[in-house]
Amino acid sequence: MDVKQKTTALSNGAQRQAEIRAAADRKNLLRILEAFGRNLGLSLYALFALFPLVWMVICTFKSDAEMYNTVFRFHPTLKNYEAVLLGTDYLKAFFQNLIVSGGAVLLTVVAGVPAAYALARYDFKKKEDIAFQILSFKFAPEIMVILPVFLIFQKMGLYDTYFGLIWVYQLITMPLLIWVVRGYFEDISVEVEQAAQLDGYSWFDVFFKNLLPLIKPGLVASGLLAFIFAWNSFTFPLVLSGFKIQTITITSLRYIASDTVHYGQVAVAATVAVLPEIIACLFIQKHLVRGLSFGAVKG
Repeated sequence: MDVKQKTTALSNGAQRQAEIRAAADRKNLLRILEAFGRNLGLSLYALFALFPLVWMVICTFKSDAEMYNTVFRFHPTLKNYEAVLLGTDYLKAFFQNLIVSGGAVLLTVVAGVPAAYALARYDFKKKEDIAFQILSFKFAPEIMVILPVFLIFQKMGLYDTYFGLIWVYQLITMPLLIWVVRGYFEDISVEVEQAAQLDGYSWFDVFFKNLLPLIKPGLVASGLLAFIFAWNSFTFPLVLSGFKIQTITITSLRYIASDTVHYGQVAVAATVAVLPEIIACLFIQKHLVRGLSFGAVKG
C-alpha cells in the first residue's frame, strides 16, 4: 500500500470517528433536551395542580377588604385563624370528625379484611354476586338510602351518636377495601398457607405473621382512601348528626351560609380540613401507588 492509499485510509478513519462522535453528541443532546422537556412539563403540571392549594393558603392571611379588591394586595394577618380556631367550635368539630373517621376505618379494617379473605379463598354459592353487591354500595348515591337509615337511627337511638356515624360510614369505606385486599389475597398462593401449616403453625399464626405483611401495601392504600372518603362525607353527617356531634364538613357551612361570606375564614376552615389527608398521604406515599396497582381488580 503506497503513501496515498495510507493517507486516504487514515482520512476515512478520522472522518468515520468524527461522524461517530457527532452522532453520540446528537444523542446526548437529545437525551438532555428530552429530560429538560420532561422536567419542565412535570414542573408546569405541579404548578398548575398545586396553585389552588397555594392560593387557598394565601387567602387565609388576607382580610375581607383585600379579598374584594380587584388589585392583588397582600398584607398578612392572623385574624382569620383567630376567628375560626379560637372564636368558634371548629376545633371541636375537627376532633369529632377525626374520631368518627378513624373509628370508621378501624371498623372497616377489622371487618373488611376477613371478608376479603373469605371472598378470595372460599368458594360458595353466588360468591361473585355478593362481591359485586358489596362494591355497588360505593357507587350508590348516599341520598338514596339516607331516609330509611334516618328512620332506623331514630328508632334505634343511633341518631347523633359516634357509633351511628361510624356504622353508617361503612357504606362508603368498606367496599373499596374489600375489593383491593381481596386482589392481594388472590395473588398469594394457597401453597404458602399450606406449607406454613405443615410446619406446625396455626391458621392464626399464618394469617397474622405471613399473610398480613404481604397485603400491607394494599391494606395501607385502601385504608387511606377509606379515611379520605369518611373524612369528606357530607350527606350522612348532615342528616344523621345534630348539635352533639358535628363534622367539619357541616361546621364549614356556617362560613358560607351567612349574609356576608368571609372568604378568609372559609380558606382557613378548608386549609385545616385538608391537613390530615395531606399528612397521611406524605407518610404512606410509598405504599399508595403500589397498593392500588399491584392488588387491583382483575378482568
